[in-house]
Amino acid sequence: MNIVLTGSLGNIGKPLAQDLVQKGHAVTVISSKPERQKDIEALGAKAAIGSIQDVDFLLAAFKGADIVYLMETLDAAGAFFDQNIDFIGTISQIGRNYKQAIQESGVKRVIHLSSVGAHMDKGNGILAFHYNVETILKQLPADVSIKFMRPVGFYTNMFGLIRNIKAKGAIVQNYGGDNKEPWVSPLDIAAVIAEEVEKPFEGRTIRYIASDEFSPNEAAFMVGEAIGKPDLQWQVIPDEELLNGWLAAGMNQQVAKGFTEMQARMGDGVLYEDYYRNKPTLGKVKLVDFVKEFAAVYHQQ
Repeated sequence: MNIVLTGSLGNIGKPLAQDLVQKGHAVTVISSKPERQKDIEALGAKAAIGSIQDVDFLLAAFKGADIVYLMETLDAAGAFFDQNIDFIGTISQIGRNYKQAIQESGVKRVIHLSSVGAHMDKGNGILAFHYNVETILKQLPADVSIKFMRPVGFYTNMFGLIRNIKAKGAIVQNYGGDNKEPWVSPLDIAAVIAEEVEKPFEGRTIRYIASDEFSPNEAAFMVGEAIGKPDLQWQVIPDEELLNGWLAAGMNQQVAKGFTEMQARMGDGVLYEDYYRNKPTLGKVKLVDFVKEFAAVYHQQ
């Protein structure tokens, strides 16, 4: 099949492209960076260089595709710290761009990378854009089949804790404790998407994706053991203190407030209510596997 992938060669895109090419599919990878072209072609895929904020580019890239895989991201590096970006508004516009390009190109099968929390129209913080984009895509004609993939928090998000650990000797967040929560490896996300490519498309479906479940305290213990800090603690501070710290570091106000609210809902479990109603089979990559990667990155920084 002819499959178009957005997301360039990121943590999901690269293993996904590799898998699909190996299975004999004709794969086109969209990237905003011209320097990525040679890397994309080295995988046996075709590169389409342009911006997902450009509807005409998307329309040209989608034409003739049997399946398109959609994810939303911003081209600009450091967007979280750009005070002039309406992050949720910009991402929602990308969703509208996708809708227009799909409708005008005639694509009938779509796989969309959404997120846990996308079932909530409010109270999900920064994840509001996932709800918005799902809602936009659901406005497509009924003959367009869409598979909404809803992964939980990425293991790779934990790399953001490294500076925290080195500066404060602890993991400091606005939630914590012994309640387990789900996490996922990008490799398991790529595997599920590749699996869904091969399955029939019918109507609108939702699939959650997770690799492992563990508590913040268990995460601190495992990470601490891996990096040589066996006494590492996961400390809980008030929402306002976390928010003020992020704002002081120069984070975009909308983003800082959004992450604070999202993590508060992680802590009280509200974010995961629909996940547990539709709990998936867990993937292959466990926390014990990821902490080895975390330790390598930790010691390099």
